[in-house]
Amino acid sequence: MVNIWANVMHVVGAPARATRRLTHAQGADRTGLGRLIELTAAHSAGDALVTVALAGALLFRLPVGQARGQVAVYLLVTMLPFTVVAPFVGPVLDRLRSGRRYIMAGTLLARGLLCWGMAGAVHTSDAVTLFPSALAVLVLSKAYNVSRAAIMPSLLPADIPLVTANARVALFALVSAGAGAGLATGLSAAAGPDWVLRAAVPLFLLCGVFAVRLPRHVDAPDPEEDEPRPRWRALLGLGPDVNRDAGVNRGPGARPGAGSLVGSAVGEAMGANAAIRVQSGFLVFFLLFLVQDGHLRGPGPTVALALLAAAAGVGGLAGAAAGSWTRSRSPQLTVLATLALATVATVAAAFVFTIWTAAAVALVGAFAQGLGKLAFDAIVQREIGEEVRSSAFGVAETLLQIAWVSGGLLGLVLSLFVAGPAGLGVMSAVLALSLGRLLALRRRRLATGAATA
Repeated sequence: MVNIWANVMHVVGAPARATRRLTHAQGADRTGLGRLIELTAAHSAGDALVTVALAGALLFRLPVGQARGQVAVYLLVTMLPFTVVAPFVGPVLDRLRSGRRYIMAGTLLARGLLCWGMAGAVHTSDAVTLFPSALAVLVLSKAYNVSRAAIMPSLLPADIPLVTANARVALFALVSAGAGAGLATGLSAAAGPDWVLRAAVPLFLLCGVFAVRLPRHVDAPDPEEDEPRPRWRALLGLGPDVNRDAGVNRGPGARPGAGSLVGSAVGEAMGANAAIRVQSGFLVFFLLFLVQDGHLRGPGPTVALALLAAAAGVGGLAGAAAGSWTRSRSPQLTVLATLALATVATVAAAFVFTIWTAAAVALVGAFAQGLGKLAFDAIVQREIGEEVRSSAFGVAETLLQIAWVSGGLLGLVLSLFVAGPAGLGVMSAVLALSLGRLLALRRRRLATGAATA
């Protein structure tokens, strides 16, 4: 009996030890990056459980027409409050830099409690409780992501560039999310989505405990009350550059006034990622309802949805894996290249629309979204100072969420009126216009930088 137990522990422990070696490689064990990777992977698995549970509760148990209404309400509920939350989440995190570990732990513990409440709401079909709770879980998840992105430079080993570190975090998070989604799908089919939410409760609570155990150096001193507040709107290219050098990580050769060019560069990266996020939301709901309505020829709805989901998952993993390959290349060019790739793939699928080209554009879109976000995070982490970094990431996460929801609503509406080629043609035009505008802005920014050199 003892030998059998020892063999079981060896089989279970071997993958865990191999994973620990990967997450703690290249000095990540000394700086704490390895712990953050493991914590974010568990966090992503919990988010996957919540996503699958809500999809099972809101979509697949309803007729197609009623599901459209429920999805539209859910999308609006997730988008509108973010316009109110955005100006507050980032500045609060910036003001409480000395307690980042506890903030991250609080977001995880609160999500565990909310999942318990949502499980009861799903079981009793209580939409009044379910939608606000789902919104709170989403906001807390974004708050965790903002805090995690803001502390990355403080955990960076000397041998790992920012894009590579972000890619490593994203890769493990995606693998963990895929495993969590598979487990949640099986549990939902066997016991119902309410039990999936109950399974997420202990996972989030344990994550909250481990968040407190992150290294203490992730907590930075809180700013003094009379410290000048940097203009995060200018640094993101969203407003006039009133204090254009504040909050910029300027190297020894930087010029006075370089903050305006940094703001333009970050704004361009933000615009490219927003366009890609619009495409992502569009593809999810446009293709989903085309399959549900029987307008996408090919295998049955279940097989078609599985194929599209698998393609998107492979694309996301490929984008994360490609992050390390781009470490010696310009993140700004990487962001524009991902938008160009997504545009070309969507145009091609609009001309030749089948289940296979739909899967291909889902794969390319997920790849572009993953790699583009990694490059954008690296730009913000490198160019924007710690005193305003959380504010910048908070606004960026909000804008990207709004872009995704806007694309989802567009896809939901177009699925009622047009066929697949026409819908992808509309999205192709949106992407092409966004790419052309950003290329023109980049050319103007580079010309301005050369003139002031």
